[in-house]
Amino acid sequence: MKNIEILTQEAIALLKALIETPSFSSEEDQTALLIENWFTQNNIPFKRENNNVWAFNQHFDAKKPTLLLNSHHDTVNPNQGYTNDPFQAIEKEGKLFGLGSNDAGGCLVSLLATFVHFYSHENLPYNLVMVASAEEESSGKNGLNSVLKHLPELDCAIVGEPTLMQLAIAEKGLLVLDVIVKGTASHAAHQNLDNSIYKAIPVIEWFNGYNFEKISEVLGPVKMTVTQINAGKQHNVVPAECHLVVDIRINDCYSNQEILDTLRANVIAEINPRSMHLSASSIPSSHGLVQAGIALGRTTYGSPTLSDQSVLSCKSLKLGPGETLRSHSANEFIFIHEITEGIQLYINILTDFFKQ
Repeated sequence: MKNIEILTQEAIALLKALIETPSFSSEEDQTALLIENWFTQNNIPFKRENNNVWAFNQHFDAKKPTLLLNSHHDTVNPNQGYTNDPFQAIEKEGKLFGLGSNDAGGCLVSLLATFVHFYSHENLPYNLVMVASAEEESSGKNGLNSVLKHLPELDCAIVGEPTLMQLAIAEKGLLVLDVIVKGTASHAAHQNLDNSIYKAIPVIEWFNGYNFEKISEVLGPVKMTVTQINAGKQHNVVPAECHLVVDIRINDCYSNQEILDTLRANVIAEINPRSMHLSASSIPSSHGLVQAGIALGRTTYGSPTLSDQSVLSCKSLKLGPGETLRSHSANEFIFIHEITEGIQLYINILTDFFKQ
């Protein structure tokens, strides 16, 4: 068994290679090869479908519950504010710069190292499955959700996202709506009491002013935001339709369907959800994983950002090195010490959890 120091150095080397290999969502084939090589070098059999790569612990026992370790290896496109080469792994002043270093490369390589540490352990109370997933940033159909059918029933999961190694015990779900307010098209010179743009104003005001009654202790209230509006193509033509896009962050008190039913009962417009599967996630603070983290000085909180937790039906904890505010930022970076500490904390949390 490799010691943790060697595993950590190998994980950092893998992260540098991942940074220097473009892996935009649905274009992660080359980083998937790097992850395959990682498993091969550690003598671990793996499976791959599309750009998802996964492996089970050596002594997998179908009679035991299964714990998922997951993070993603796709990235967003670099924004225009970069002054560094986003595809160059630059180590400077204790930081490792590069696209995907923080979101979520540091989490991924830390979980891979943790999986290798436990891979050959006998008599674990849980099976472990490590999934390096694709298409997380785009919530694509060929991401973690497509792998679940190949896995046993999952009892719980750790999803690697940058949380400063604090315990995100709940995560808001996401509902994106295309809202169409309909009116009557006409020449702008003529009176029109059915102007779709004017009719959209009370709709926008309703989204701005409506408050869902149930407020989560961890995630707070449901948050609705009109983020886009589009109508008309000519200055002298009243459009027949005004299109809105609404971003809704849903707490763990409501299902996506409950939110949609409420909107359709109150809003005079056509409402079409882009998807219904990105649900809120949570894990009880009394769960063994959470208690193991708390015993190691970690704090708990609710996360407003979306991750692959949204496609899981089991209890899941979001936890990883790095800081969410650095994600998608120019000159993205992660501190080297965050990876070192993250691997050790992952190992310590699982070790304590397995003793319970």
